[in-house]
Amino acid sequence: MARFTGRASRAPLIVLLLLLSVARAQAGPDQLYELVGKLVRSDGRPFGRVNPIVFLQSVLTPFGARTIANGGEFKFKRLPAGTYTLMIAVPRSGEMTRTVEVSPSFADSKGKITLTITFEPGHAVAGRTVSATALSIPKSAHDEYLKAQDRLARNDITGAVAHLKKAVEIAPQFAAALNNLGTIAYQSKKYYEAEGYFRQAIEQDPDAYDPLVNLGGTLISMGKVQESLAYNQRAVKVRPEDPLVRAQLGQVYFFLGQLDAAEAELRKAKALDPSHFSGPQLVLAEIYRRKKEPARAVLELEEFLKLHPDTSRAAELRRTIRKLQGKDEGIARLPRLKRAG
Repeated sequence: MARFTGRASRAPLIVLLLLLSVARAQAGPDQLYELVGKLVRSDGRPFGRVNPIVFLQSVLTPFGARTIANGGEFKFKRLPAGTYTLMIAVPRSGEMTRTVEVSPSFADSKGKITLTITFEPGHAVAGRTVSATALSIPKSAHDEYLKAQDRLARNDITGAVAHLKKAVEIAPQFAAALNNLGTIAYQSKKYYEAEGYFRQAIEQDPDAYDPLVNLGGTLISMGKVQESLAYNQRAVKVRPEDPLVRAQLGQVYFFLGQLDAAEAELRKAKALDPSHFSGPQLVLAEIYRRKKEPARAVLELEEFLKLHPDTSRAAELRRTIRKLQGKDEGIARLPRLKRAG
């Protein structure tokens, strides 16, 4: 799930559902990986003088890094195993996101993971206008914000928070900084604190999308599912191409017992990003189990395991598949679906 805010200081800000903790990959505790990527246009044209900006955001921790893809090529080093969101911004073309699994099954013997990503403008977000509120942020606040991103890249969370709070002191209307504070609070499981930051960001800049979708996800984690419905419905109207909000809305419908509506949204999320960290396949599998369609449930679980082979839940899910196929004794049940928190 990717979050870009502003123009000069676009940084990846994610709120995580962690509904099923699908991002926890199994790997050696000290194993680090290198991610090497190549961007290509869907029409085969070179990027030329336009160098894409590539952001990498950890799903489980407040880690973020950025680089320039010269000639479409980029690299991130010393990455722990886990699920990451890769965000690509191409000037004058748009943006797109991709979930990336960093784990043993996708790495070579030296720990290098190589991937090629097709940048498809039809699936990217067209250039967006910047709100008057965002344009009012002074340079000194932006400088503090950028210092915070540098701290996050070094896993200095305390330092990042200090710079973000300073940015908000300088510019209380700085929705991107408030959103970033909310994201860090969420990843630290301080949900009430995160909710406060996201609400404050929306109050300061009603046109800001990121805190809107992030508040919708946070309310799910806090068990305020009915309240989250309106925020997620509003967010999906703003950015229907965002897999995160599709997944969140699908999960809201699931918890409200509206299985058909949930299935529709989750399938849209999966079409936009099959590997999305929220694990739409797992919720879909539970929907099909409840609808007494075990074959469809098995297909979803098998797809999930193919995309996330190193998940810590692999053995548990394989046992569930055997039960659904009638190859094991006992009643087939998926691991209990519950909200984070």
